[in-house]
Amino acid sequence: MTTKYDVDLCIIGAGSGGLSVAAGAAQLGRSVVLFEAEDMGGDCLNSGCVPSKALIAAGKHAHALSSGADFGVAPAELKVDFGTVKAHVQGIIDHIAPVDSQERFEGLGCTVIREYASFKDAQTVVSATTEVRAKRIIVATGSRASAPPIPGLADTPYLTNETIFTVPKQPKHLLIIGAGPIGIELGQAFNRLGTKVEIIDVAAPLGRNEPEHAKVLVEALESEGVIFHAPVKTKLISKTKTGVAVELEDGTVLKGSHLLVAAGRAPSVGKLNLEAAGVKFDRRGIETDDNLQTSNPRVYAIGDVAAGRGGLTHAAGFHAGQIIKAFYFMPPVINKIMAKATTDIMPAAIYSEPELANIGLSAAQAREKGYAIKELTAGFDHNDRAIAERTDKGGVKIIATNKGKILGASIVGEGAGDLIQMISVAMKGGVKISGLAQIISPYPTRGEAVKRAAGSFYTEAVFGPKAQKVAAFMTKFH
Repeated sequence: MTTKYDVDLCIIGAGSGGLSVAAGAAQLGRSVVLFEAEDMGGDCLNSGCVPSKALIAAGKHAHALSSGADFGVAPAELKVDFGTVKAHVQGIIDHIAPVDSQERFEGLGCTVIREYASFKDAQTVVSATTEVRAKRIIVATGSRASAPPIPGLADTPYLTNETIFTVPKQPKHLLIIGAGPIGIELGQAFNRLGTKVEIIDVAAPLGRNEPEHAKVLVEALESEGVIFHAPVKTKLISKTKTGVAVELEDGTVLKGSHLLVAAGRAPSVGKLNLEAAGVKFDRRGIETDDNLQTSNPRVYAIGDVAAGRGGLTHAAGFHAGQIIKAFYFMPPVINKIMAKATTDIMPAAIYSEPELANIGLSAAQAREKGYAIKELTAGFDHNDRAIAERTDKGGVKIIATNKGKILGASIVGEGAGDLIQMISVAMKGGVKISGLAQIISPYPTRGEAVKRAAGSFYTEAVFGPKAQKVAAFMTKFH
């Protein structure tokens, strides 16, 4: 028999975005049915953000054994128990999992159905045992790792972020297709744990970032032994007796024990039967307006599955907040204006060592949009905290208009993901460069570099020839 529900809200997908909407709506007393056929918590908890950061933490401990000579700490022999590393990663997932669990959400009042769901019609969702008619439907199915169309790849065993954390034995020689955030983070972590790592990409590594900051990060990984082949074209991938071979167009053949494909993601739309609901989509995902509404006014899409709006866990969380605000706290006419999901100030970070974080427009993007800009910089080589800790590579770069409006920023260095939040707060609050320049930073902290970069906007005005003349004149009265 089919169980039928008639509810206020139906959500397909229990990842970061879907769970946030479900929790908010349920706590407001709304009737909610939540579908999830796979693991509660989605990619972020089970195969993305959480396990990767746990592995990175293990890599940092391993790296510390060989990086203390300048501090008077003798290097120690690296001994890695990969089984214990995997147990650590799984333990972190298990520790966080109750927050995303079926039991918690049922306790909040949601009906949780652990089955694949698809559309029956414009306002009905069905699964193997259940039929749900809902006033509004949220699609939050996220994305999956995608494979580039490289000859031979489909016939060769390879890993993705969804499988690498459960690989039986530590890879001896890991070849990685993709020099983006996933490839960089996992490549450095495995290299620090004793795996030989080579990263291959058709484009320059981290090409969307400020070039000088991307260079700092790439050189840091190279100094630790990671080998980059980029930009290069891959001619053929094939299985060997001992693992895998990657043949480049220049004739170079790379041989490894394992292959990790980290070359992008594709929206999870295949099983949804979106056509039955009149929901438009393409290979990028589901089409939405600025309020995340699809071509079917009852249906909304959030997170990675929303074309051009996903890619970050905190973006999905932001979408969820906008949905709750629009549905339950604003009249329809108002929420079209006030609950938009567009933002030019979404921060992002790569949690390698050093970290690389950015927000808003890069210098190149700002110029393409016609802005006359100033590039305001401060290096960590002039930051006393960074110097004391011998992590003084990198720095802060802020992009501002000639009138002091902040358009974007990039930070490369230890703690960059935390430091970028200072600039995020300023941009969200409409604070100009003058506001950042006047903050009082505790000494010694890396945050002083943000203040120093902002302050450089006024160097000419404060210390230039005109200022010198004013100072000489005022001296006569003191």
